Amino acid sequence: MGKGNGNSNYTMNPPPEQDHTPSNSPKVPVLETQEPEQVDESHRLLPSPLQSTDNSEKTEQEDEEAAYESREKILIHDFELDSTSSTDFRSVPPFSFKKLWMFTGPGFLMSIAFLDPGNLEGDLQAGAIAGYSLLWLLMWATGMGLLIQLLSVRVGVVTGRHLSELCRDEYPDWARLLLWFMAELALIGADIQEVIGSAIAIKILSRGVIPLWAGVLITASDCFMFLLLENYGVRKLEAVFAVLISTMALSFAWMFADAKPSGKELLIGLLVPKLSSRTIRQAVGVVGCVIMPHNVFLHSALVLSRKIDPNKKGQVQEAINYYGIESSVALLVSFMINLFVTTVFAKGFYGSKQADSIGLINAGQYLQEKYGGGLFPILYIWGIGLLAAGQSSTITGTYAGQFIMGGFLNLRLKKSVRALITRSCAILPTIVVALVFNKSEASLDVLNEWLNVLQSIQIPFALIPLLTLVSKEQVMGVFKIGPALERIAWTVAGLVIVINGYLLLDFFLSEVNGLPFGFLVSAGTAAYVAFIVYLISHSGSELSNLLNRLLFTGNAYSGH
Repeated sequence: MGKGNGNSNYTMNPPPEQDHTPSNSPKVPVLETQEPEQVDESHRLLPSPLQSTDNSEKTEQEDEEAAYESREKILIHDFELDSTSSTDFRSVPPFSFKKLWMFTGPGFLMSIAFLDPGNLEGDLQAGAIAGYSLLWLLMWATGMGLLIQLLSVRVGVVTGRHLSELCRDEYPDWARLLLWFMAELALIGADIQEVIGSAIAIKILSRGVIPLWAGVLITASDCFMFLLLENYGVRKLEAVFAVLISTMALSFAWMFADAKPSGKELLIGLLVPKLSSRTIRQAVGVVGCVIMPHNVFLHSALVLSRKIDPNKKGQVQEAINYYGIESSVALLVSFMINLFVTTVFAKGFYGSKQADSIGLINAGQYLQEKYGGGLFPILYIWGIGLLAAGQSSTITGTYAGQFIMGGFLNLRLKKSVRALITRSCAILPTIVVALVFNKSEASLDVLNEWLNVLQSIQIPFALIPLLTLVSKEQVMGVFKIGPALERIAWTVAGLVIVINGYLLLDFFLSEVNGLPFGFLVSAGTAAYVAFIVYLISHSGSELSNLLNRLLFTGNAYSGH
């Protein structure tokens, strides 16, 4: 058969869909053994997988808002060479430090949520009230957080889409909008804590000259800095976060060295589990601070900043491996920083009269009174570390807000406009809060408790959709998690939800007074539980099957 033209008498059956081609398909070898003319004809009549991928990407970009444009994504050197022909996800090239460096970044941005001012306050209170006894729980809670974040990575890399985009397709409109609303509430709650934490740090470093409300306005300007950095590329933005994390690590390591905590008690606290009725609330706070709802959505989007072809299983598996190593290292660093803060306050304030009253706003003053000035006053070391934590977490909050809003609502807006909307949603209530609660330290502590409750409420609405999607073969294909890992993941999610449920119950029992307010809380709780039951029953997991059987049995019983 000659080359011919488009009107040739040559006919052929339509090609089968390439997505369903088995990994051992003989198509590629057949094309390689054809004559040059046949190959040319085949290429014109049968678009290559790469062409199909490009076309589908263009169509997708036209139809929906992409997390990163193609020109923004980072090309991994030698990635194509190593993985182009790999259709078996078990076939990956040897480990390369060069490639690991290219994948390094998203995990460290994710780890900032483990180091935000709300977490630091939980650390210092756990250290002051429980001493070294909850360090083992901090370690295990970080491990649980790592598992959840690795599942978030898996969803993003395998599908080429982030969690909020996948939720938009997975759930009906009413559930999708409710999930978006819950995610935005969680983000606003976290952002208020982060912005106020930065404002407190600015007040400390300015020796009280800049009031809290002015610090909030200064922190709000990070949105414009973020937009400026983003224009210079993803790697530049990741470098700035590396500087901020290094600043935190150095500041809190300096405090750790100044405080000289007991190495023996530190090791016992890490290795020997202890829990008492007096420290149960701090224990719940340690676990509750680890899973941040907006962070689950954020990490699944951050991993899309590298060029990975979801149709090439070798590339996908290699990316999952490198992201897993990078995320583990990032959370190890965040664990060490949290450990420094907890042990400094355990050494200085455990068993003291200040232990029950210490909080984010007065922690620096207490540190100064306890450890003195020295070459560089510990008050300002604390302020620098707190400012780095607040600034980095507010910028990642802006980032997360863009992905959450763009994914759930499919808004085709410029990134600058979307970032401005996201920042305004968080900053306006934060300014109001700063003005209202700036009267006393006690009022800020009450605010912080309410914000922790607000974020605890949202945790199921990030974890359940994540576990639903990562367990579905229709979504994940061969990268669907196995039954054992699925049970472990649901157990961890259930544990986190139950622990936060205890925190909510304890809070409402102590704060809810009066019949109208009690009725309102009861009605809200009923609707909340009903939505969680719906999400679990929609998941298709073993838990959903059990739940559906129980509901069916209950309905049948009530029918009789």
